[in-house]
Amino acid sequence: MPLYKLEEFDPQYRETFAGDDVKDLDLYTEGGIKVGSVSDALVDQNGRFRYLVIDTGFDTFGKRILLPIGLSRINYPEKRVYVDGLSKQQVEMLPEYHESYTVDEDYEERVRSVFRPVNSNLTYDRNTYNYQTEPNLYDLNEQNHQTLRLYEERLIANKHRVKTGEVTVGKHIETETARVTVPIQKERVVIERVSPAETETFVEPNELHFQEGEVARIEVYEETPEIRKEAFVREEVRVKKLVERDTVEAEETIRREELDINTTGELHVDDAARNSQGTL
Repeated sequence: MPLYKLEEFDPQYRETFAGDDVKDLDLYTEGGIKVGSVSDALVDQNGRFRYLVIDTGFDTFGKRILLPIGLSRINYPEKRVYVDGLSKQQVEMLPEYHESYTVDEDYEERVRSVFRPVNSNLTYDRNTYNYQTEPNLYDLNEQNHQTLRLYEERLIANKHRVKTGEVTVGKHIETETARVTVPIQKERVVIERVSPAETETFVEPNELHFQEGEVARIEVYEETPEIRKEAFVREEVRVKKLVERDTVEAEETIRREELDINTTGELHVDDAARNSQGTL
């Protein structure tokens, strides 16, 4: 089972524990002797504490080790973690822990073997072993390690873009028959033969000019229509998008767990927020 550093598993772990931080605690024996401090904690994939990362301080000997959570008693009001019987010899036998280490099954077994009682009949099998096999090392449900999580539901508002339609703007050609009127002029020749007013008028012989082949020419013109097509810009169409803003309200029923405390006998229980997680 993979293990995670406390802040990797829950970046807001301080809020989860109402402001308490296990990393601020010092490690003491039950007799009140300081033997180190807590630098971190390792949790499993379900968020359950499995190890405390301890910076030991035996005289000039210092070493970072893993302490199974079942061997400790955490007291937040006193800002202390108590351990029952952590000796200098055990610290020397424990494998040293570094931030870059990957804690695998073999590493954990090396840690457990140091704390396991000499008269233990346990035969370790990495394929079947789990944390319930040795509750004295990992059990958090005894009197000094009771943890109760209170959950609440929250409404989380988010938004995403959804395509609701599409507008396609294009153009096509329509045809129609157009008519135009152009006035034109045509010339024509009118020949009139009229009788002189005085048909009996005498003409002197020397004034007569009889000629053959005399021709009178008159040019005749007419206008012809010239029709052609030209293209003009009739209209411009501009396409753009406008963003309209609106506020959407949602309402939902959410649940929250509250703590119920039932006692028997004449016991005084302080359930103030600062002591709600005083002892795990």
